[in-house]
Amino acid sequence: MNAEKITRAACLIGWPAAHSRSPLIHHYWLRQLGIEGGYSIEAVPPEGFAEFVLNLSGHGFVGANVTIPHKERALELSAPDDRARAVGAANTLWYDGDTLRSTNTDVEGFINSLDAGAPGWEGAGEAVVLGAGGAARAVVFGMLERGIKRVHLANRTIDRAQAFARQFGTSVTPLAWEEKEAVLPHASLLVNTTSLGMKGQPALALDLSPLSPRAVVADLVYVPLETPLLAAARARGLRTADGLGMLLHQAVGGFELWFGQRPKVTAELRALIEDDLART
Repeated sequence: MNAEKITRAACLIGWPAAHSRSPLIHHYWLRQLGIEGGYSIEAVPPEGFAEFVLNLSGHGFVGANVTIPHKERALELSAPDDRARAVGAANTLWYDGDTLRSTNTDVEGFINSLDAGAPGWEGAGEAVVLGAGGAARAVVFGMLERGIKRVHLANRTIDRAQAFARQFGTSVTPLAWEEKEAVLPHASLLVNTTSLGMKGQPALALDLSPLSPRAVVADLVYVPLETPLLAAARARGLRTADGLGMLLHQAVGGFELWFGQRPKVTAELRALIEDDLART
């Protein structure tokens, strides 16, 4: 076996990160495309993140995905492209020569997932986004890029929502967490970017009855695959997009940067991850 071929490996850096299905996704593509390579999970606490990232190649990696809580720090420690800089967070790292570069594929992950699950969603004039972290930045950036006119941003810490709005401008209106239901009647799109509803986390308490029957509801949580929020939306007959769709679509860009071929999100791959989620 050619030793050069087996040295290309990437990883996911997070804290915690054990729940991630990213290794399953990337190993599936490596097999399908006949590429010798690897992808692993690296649980790195915040105090060790800078050392790990700045010596990424020394740890044996040609690049990495970055997840909670490191996306904003990853931006600071790398050379970001225009998209990562505009979003204010990076989730994908790769080497360009000796330079560690970064981008944000969460934007395309979210948008492509919505396009697949709820085509025509961009006709919505207003949206409500819950949460103001790195994932929310990617979601809001993608929405505005696709023509959403106004985003109501609710966060449990109002100061963070206000800082977020200052970054994105007048199209984003910050809200106190308890004000989120009041803006639902105006929204055609609702997106949960918080961890509420995730396995082991508190449920997201939200009455969806004020939403229009034409509204779309998206949840970035994918463990469980059907969150209480999505179950409530489907019970009302609303179109939905789950967190697994975003996870699959955001992985495409990183894989291409690290391994040189652009993979496809297929029904077979989604079924593989769904089966794994069901077992665990």
